Formats: sequence, C-alpha cells, structure tokens
Amino acid sequence: MKQTQTLVLVPGLMCDDAVWRHQIAALSASYDIQVAEHALCDSLGLMAERILDTAPARFAMAGHSMGGRVALEVMARAPERLTKLALLDTGYQALAPGEASEREKAGRYRLLEIAERDGMLAMAKDWASGMVYPPRLADRPLMHAIQSMIARASVAQFSAQIRALIERPDRTALLATMRLPTLILCGRNDSWSPLARHEDMARLIAGSQLVAVPDCGHMSTMERPAEVSAALLAWLAS
Repeated sequence: MKQTQTLVLVPGLMCDDAVWRHQIAALSASYDIQVAEHALCDSLGLMAERILDTAPARFAMAGHSMGGRVALEVMARAPERLTKLALLDTGYQALAPGEASEREKAGRYRLLEIAERDGMLAMAKDWASGMVYPPRLADRPLMHAIQSMIARASVAQFSAQIRALIERPDRTALLATMRLPTLILCGRNDSWSPLARHEDMARLIAGSQLVAVPDCGHMSTMERPAEVSAALLAWLAS
C-alpha cells in the first residue's frame, strides 16, 4: 500500500525532473513524488516559497546541488513542515569574499555568455564536462542525457538561477539547529561540491548520515542512480 508521505525532489541549476528519473522510478511505488520547478525565480528564497505554496502540510525533501540550497531555504522558513531532509552534492555557505568570489562570478558569467552567444547546448557541453567523474566523459548516453536536460532550459532561466546562486545566503547557523533525519550525500569525486564540504555539513547537523558515492562526480543522481536511490530508500525508511 502506498504510504501517505510526500517526497519533494528539488533539481539543481538548469536541471529538471530528468535529473531524478531513476529515483522517481525507484521511490514512486511507496511515496508520493513531487518535483519542484523553479520557473524564472531569481532567488533561492522565491524557489523555496514556490515549493511551500504547493507542497502538503508535512513532507520529506531531497535537493540536489542548487536544489539542496533551496531545501535549506525551505527549512529556514518552515521547519515544522519537513519530516526528513536529504542534501545531495550541495553547499550551505554564501559567496566567498574577495578573489574567490570574483573567480566564481567570472566562471558563471562565462557560461552565461556562451549560452547567450552559442545557445544552451553549447553551454551544456562546456559545463557538463566538469560535472561528472572524468572516466564517465566517454559514456555517451550519460553525457547526452545531461546535456539534453540542460539544453531544454532557457537562457532566461539560466540567468535567473545564476543570480540566485550569486546572492545566496549563508546557512551555517541553520545547520546547527536541525534535528530531523538528514542524509548528506555526494559523489566522492565531486570537484564542484567536494566531499570535504559535505563532511563539514555532517559535523554541523546532529545525527546526520553521510554517504560518499565512489567513482562519482557532481551529477550523482544520474551518474550512479542505483546507489543514490538505495541511499534515499534507506533514509526514508529510517
């Protein structure tokens, strides 16, 4: 019998429900699945409020990459509505000051310029090359799935989401207040949101569980879908 629990899955930057395809298939027999859509929201807070407007009174949530940051914004606004939280390949700190800030901005705006000049597919091919475990770059079905997903989004969406990420709030203090079952998962070879950051998150969130998926980069839900789905099933059953 299907449980009444709803699980909201939150995609990351330029991702849609395809990033969760395997997890939807694995979990939908037991849970009511909703996949968030960010539309043209240009702040993480607006994305969170969009989710809260449509989600049930109580629900579990899993967010990948930027989606993990959105999940933390949901937590900041309505902690009483969340039953469980999973944060995948993500972060919690604001834009770093000084030179690090300028490097991140320059990298993001370089990709936006490619999208505006050459189209979303050209940008997707450039960006995705650094998002997966390097040996998987030769996996044509995987790379095609990632690139096609990104190319479905618009330049306007990309611009709005870049703005949201650059202006992201710092949620370090929030992590120490969290007391719900929390899964922290990342690809062990994630160079964009590295394992060390997730280890810091696990230390800050009391009772959280850390899972590092081997031979896996930033796009864990698509690179190692079975392992991620198994981790989510175990978290939901806990």
